[in-house]
Amino acid sequence: MSKLLKYLISIAVLAIGGFIFYNKVYIPKTTYTMMQPSVGKLEVEVFGIGNVGAKDIYAINAQTGGKITEILTDEGKWVKKGDLLVTIDSVDIPQLLSSAKVAVDKAHSEVDAVEKELQSLQTQRKLALTTYRRYAKLKKEAFISQAEYDKVKADLDTVTAQLEATKAHRNSAKIEITKAQKSVEALETKLTRYKIFSPIDGYVINKSAEVAQSVTPSQTILKIVDPKTVWVKAYIDEKISGDVKVGQNAVITLRSNHDIKHSAKVKRIVAQSDAITGEREVDVAFDKIPIPFYINEQAEVSIFAKEYHDIVKIPSNILTYHDSKAGVWLNQNGKAHFQPLKIIAKGEKELGVEGLDKNAKIIISSKDKKPLKEGMSIHL
Repeated sequence: MSKLLKYLISIAVLAIGGFIFYNKVYIPKTTYTMMQPSVGKLEVEVFGIGNVGAKDIYAINAQTGGKITEILTDEGKWVKKGDLLVTIDSVDIPQLLSSAKVAVDKAHSEVDAVEKELQSLQTQRKLALTTYRRYAKLKKEAFISQAEYDKVKADLDTVTAQLEATKAHRNSAKIEITKAQKSVEALETKLTRYKIFSPIDGYVINKSAEVAQSVTPSQTILKIVDPKTVWVKAYIDEKISGDVKVGQNAVITLRSNHDIKHSAKVKRIVAQSDAITGEREVDVAFDKIPIPFYINEQAEVSIFAKEYHDIVKIPSNILTYHDSKAGVWLNQNGKAHFQPLKIIAKGEKELGVEGLDKNAKIIISSKDKKPLKEGMSIHL
């Protein structure tokens, strides 16, 4: 085979290889999908992680020491306001109360007896006074002797003295009624401390004592949460918390069921940030409480902090960086051009930007494609 023929064959092989490379490799590597930005509404979300909590959690404490005889609820149970929750052994208080009530009845009976005696003495004194006045008149007219007059006057004085003594006895008996009644009230009040009732309609989240256990005054037996105050205590970086306001709409996602989004609202922004973490506590309340709920369960919170209208938007995942600048690659007459952008808002999956024409053709880069460079040729 002549050298010329070998040369021609080599050229043909190279040409075929070049053709195949151009059509099978180069063209696919430089062929990109295009998209255009959209224009419309963008809700800016502020994201935070926290735990389920509540504004009002009531510690149900023992009001007096003693042994628990009954606990009529348990963790995970609902209770109504006024429900009996716990009974503590009241030892001899009921017997003392019964005795005190007997003393009250006895004091009342004493007063009744004295009142009757008083009525009798008042009748006797009235008669004695009438007799005395008649004898005093007769004495003045010298119809009776001094001895007879003195006897009638002595009878009147005796009845009067008895009457005054009986009045004093009546007053003393009434005082005894008051004392006995106060003793009853004190024992009744003391007895109520051995029965603990629910202060609210609520949900029991903790039971820290058992039947037959002895408790001390102020020892916590149960914890009840007011379900109307359940919220998530979310912690948000100070750098992104400036747009968060009370009343803004939000979405809560619980760790136990990540597929369900619970609508919510910002209820409170704690005035003091954490100096170490640089985070701010934002309390976000459920619009509808999930049943059951679990205090301290981890949760994610997305707060819709701001809303933009007629803003140019791009998907967050197409933003790229070139020469330390954020932007997108554009197709300008078949050539790649990097367009820096100013990001003015971040949504869940979209970015609001400035510096991009709404009719621009954005190149969607891919790891399977040739890396984009300024001025390189691209294909559609």
